[in-house]
Amino acid sequence: MCLSEAGLAETYRNYIACLNRQDWANLGRFVHEHACHNGRSLGLAGYREMLEKDFQEIPDLHFKIQFLVCEPPRLASRLAFDCTPKGDFLGIPVHGRRVSFTENVFYEFSAGKIVQVWSIIDKAAIEAQL
Repeated sequence: MCLSEAGLAETYRNYIACLNRQDWANLGRFVHEHACHNGRSLGLAGYREMLEKDFQEIPDLHFKIQFLVCEPPRLASRLAFDCTPKGDFLGIPVHGRRVSFTENVFYEFSAGKIVQVWSIIDKAAIEAQL
């Protein structure tokens, strides 16, 4: 199943809403059983664990789409964050201070689900705030 540009964008927005609700029971609607993140094969279970850990370390984590570009079966998004990580974040001692940063992330979909994710977080923006 190859989604149209509009269908892919809608699926992605629903995925982000699922993350923001921490609706882990429905994550499999959006993430493929054989999902990979930055070259690491995680599968759906490992992908879920990664996200749950993110929310444990950053209780006020909220994904905000700044923009997205679709070229099925791929999608690129710039996500914005304004949050307070509890401890170290990306090796930076944030320890409860509020930071704002962006993430540039690229996705590849297969059968209507995310199968590959390539992500880069703007670590320099965080360091500049501390």
